[in-house]
Amino acid sequence: MADPKIAFIGAGSTVFMKNIIGDVLQRPALGGATIALMDVNPQRLEESAVVAGKLASTLGVPAKVETYTDQRAALEKADFVIVAFQIGGYQPATVNDFEVPKKYGLRQTIADTLGIGGIMRGIRTVPHLWKICDDMLEVCPQAILLQYVNPMAINTWAIAEKYPAIRQVGLCHSVQGTASELARDLEIPVERIRYRAGGINHMAFYLTFEEKMPDGSYRDLYPDLVRGYREGRFPKPSHWNPRCPNKVRYEMLTRLGYFVTESSEHFAEYVPWFIKRDRLDLIEKFGIPLDEYPKRCVEQIERWNKQAEEYRNAARIEVKASHEYASSILNSVWTGEPSVIYGNVANKGYVTSLPEGCAVEVPCLVDWNGIQPTVVGKLPPQLTAMIRTNINVQELTVAALMTENREHIYHAAMMDPHTAAELDLDQIWSLTDDLLAAHGDLLPEWARVGPKRQVA
Repeated sequence: MADPKIAFIGAGSTVFMKNIIGDVLQRPALGGATIALMDVNPQRLEESAVVAGKLASTLGVPAKVETYTDQRAALEKADFVIVAFQIGGYQPATVNDFEVPKKYGLRQTIADTLGIGGIMRGIRTVPHLWKICDDMLEVCPQAILLQYVNPMAINTWAIAEKYPAIRQVGLCHSVQGTASELARDLEIPVERIRYRAGGINHMAFYLTFEEKMPDGSYRDLYPDLVRGYREGRFPKPSHWNPRCPNKVRYEMLTRLGYFVTESSEHFAEYVPWFIKRDRLDLIEKFGIPLDEYPKRCVEQIERWNKQAEEYRNAARIEVKASHEYASSILNSVWTGEPSVIYGNVANKGYVTSLPEGCAVEVPCLVDWNGIQPTVVGKLPPQLTAMIRTNINVQELTVAALMTENREHIYHAAMMDPHTAAELDLDQIWSLTDDLLAAHGDLLPEWARVGPKRQVA
């Protein structure tokens, strides 16, 4: 069997590229792959090429590393396409997504998936994903697109709407990552935990969460999680938020009866109850890290500046397995060895209580036939209701992109739970104006604004 070609678009995300390609090259069937790295930043691209080459050398595999600044050339005859990029970067895009809303008293934690920040990121990002799909149809129409870009649900939905022929899956590490965190809180090896989850990206819930017992039976772990939270033992500080234990999703467990798979810092800004300008007591009580994503960006940039020189001078680079699904997918498709992942796909009856066509996160079987989503069925009504509040925002953002109707950007902002809880209609429209103006040429032409808008 020939070796696969893997195109990595946005390879300047060197640390993430290292994790993904490091995982891939540890798979025996993939060690001889051609890795086509593409980025618009020549310096970051060259740094990533050095890292990828040393990964192959460390592992002793014959992988071939190529670099491209031309996207279509990188995609030529690819079997798999991995996408990881951020339009506008930390500066100016992320900074604008945080600082402009602050002028209105609207605070955020991550702002990359929902909320006014997630809406803006979606409007910036989807047109570039569509360009990738357009190129794929020309030069690698059968390739599988592994999409690691936020806002995940908006992106996945928009791709499925405009390019239904593209074989795509949106990937996140929240399901498996949160399971590991809960295993740590419970002091149970994660290998003994069985779960089934469903919903949408960053708002999927564990419908079952159980421990396998010595006699082969399974024990429901939800009572232990609730008890640990009420006794003040959970949550413990996490890798993602070592500054303080963030209690939001444990609190939601006591209200909904199910645990959400995404971090508390994300979830706090998806709902209207935790971040309020006149309730700093809530911020302290639940350990909500406002402006967390900019802090992480600054820390990551500083950390990378140190690591880049270390990688350049090192003869070998340590390779550790990550929790990402990419290598498992590539291995299963290439060898036929089956695996199960959690993927974001267009809803075709997989979650029956959510709208047809929206992006859902469900268990998927992967083998020679590609990615095959499984049916979760009907969610508990309280979970369905919660998720729909986020789908409303996603649907309107996708509608804006599909119809090039700028009005729908304002409609999406109006429907966002956190934004609506803090601002009135005039403030929401004015804020949206200001953000569209601040992002300027990063947006598609139809979304750009001139003078202040007037309500009809």
